Amino acid sequence: MLIRPCATEDLARLVELTVETFGPFYEESFRPLVGEVVFANQHGHWREDYRAEVPRLHDPGSHRHVAVAELAGAVGGYVAWSVEPAKRNGTISHVAVAAEHRRGGVATRLCEHAFAAMKAQGAEVVEIGTGGDPFHAPARALYERLGCTALPLTVYYREL
Repeated sequence: MLIRPCATEDLARLVELTVETFGPFYEESFRPLVGEVVFANQHGHWREDYRAEVPRLHDPGSHRHVAVAELAGAVGGYVAWSVEPAKRNGTISHVAVAAEHRRGGVATRLCEHAFAAMKAQGAEVVEIGTGGDPFHAPARALYERLGCTALPLTVYYREL
């Protein structure tokens, strides 16, 4: 596995990978849980939102970075992070790994790469978040294995 900085030619694959990774959450977990009105209001255009958001994740001049995991010559996962130098704080915003490469240590290696890069950029603390629902259980387990401390947080939605 080669972990390298994101290149422009990777962007289409990153969007595709993000949609593949998080589609089951939006369509099979969040939508049935909150109902159509809340779903439409909060994430009704989630695919389009990712298509707009993912290409903007990598902007080193703004302290935003993406690294990809290349496996067998193709992008099989990525991690996106940002650093606030004045606060010495880093944030991982996205971790996505193709289904065929999950449970093989790719996400661990990507997160460790991001941690090292943030530390080299002056960060002393990293924040990484995920959902408390069953879909996100593997992410919670990963972050706990990496030594992160969970802060319980509850978000409520209600149709008006």
